[in-house]
Amino acid sequence: MTTFQTNAPITPLRQRMQQDMVMRGLGAHTQQDYVRHVRNFAAFLGRPPDSATAEDIRQYQLHQHETGVGPATINSTVSALRFLFTVTLNRRDLSRTLVITRNPRKLPDVLSVEEAARLLEAAPGIKYKAALGVAYGAGLRVSEVAHLKIDDIDSTRMLIRVEQGKGRKDRNAMLSPQLLELLRLWWREGKRRGVMLPHGWLFPGRSCTDPISSRQLHRAVQEAAEVAGIHKRVSPHTLRHSFATHLLEDGTDIRVIQVLLGHSKLETTALYAKVSTRTIHAVAGPLDRLMALMEGKSPDG
Repeated sequence: MTTFQTNAPITPLRQRMQQDMVMRGLGAHTQQDYVRHVRNFAAFLGRPPDSATAEDIRQYQLHQHETGVGPATINSTVSALRFLFTVTLNRRDLSRTLVITRNPRKLPDVLSVEEAARLLEAAPGIKYKAALGVAYGAGLRVSEVAHLKIDDIDSTRMLIRVEQGKGRKDRNAMLSPQLLELLRLWWREGKRRGVMLPHGWLFPGRSCTDPISSRQLHRAVQEAAEVAGIHKRVSPHTLRHSFATHLLEDGTDIRVIQVLLGHSKLETTALYAKVSTRTIHAVAGPLDRLMALMEGKSPDG
């Protein structure tokens, strides 16, 4: 029997699963997530996951619910285990026992323009101010910000090249003159510190040869929010949400925002219309129109 031991760096089962993921074009982040979820399942079982039964899977999913694991994590686990059982182990019978959890879609938290300005000003240093400026000024995901290279900044065409974003898709993001100037300030400071390698990471981590981590960016946002006196639940993704919402409020076509965000479905982008207060306030309600008609007036909006 092949094994997937949690204390071994590589096993025949893990190697086979990774080969299956590569052949099917799964991205590096997805591969890491799948391996992590399978490892957690193996740790719960206390034995290799290819020996699992339908009852084992049921007990593991119950355990996740009882210990307060969130719907997103549960569903990510389902995706990983379905891949393992369906593709690598050819056990569709076990794959069918996995249950997806309903994940009620919440409206994203957004900052006002004034709050976003305060957050950036409170960032702990020019590197983090520039990185968070990219998240807000170009609407990039935290992993996309972290993995930007110096060569991805195209100041001639005023674009940011995002390679292998979510879904392994390349796209161009917007680069405003103000954001370019902020990035140039960081580039000059990074050169002075000796951390900017030729063709290297735009935001190096603790080592010049490694990119900044998503955890570091999360921590920087939380520190900045505390200093700025912002009491909302804030993360780097909040800046991406705010980017989209503020563009929508300024009249940018939602299909343009869809392209800038890299959304494959317009309905995903349309969620921002629900949090755009200016959009809501600009709509004349049916009662307003009725009252205006009765009074012989034209309703506002």
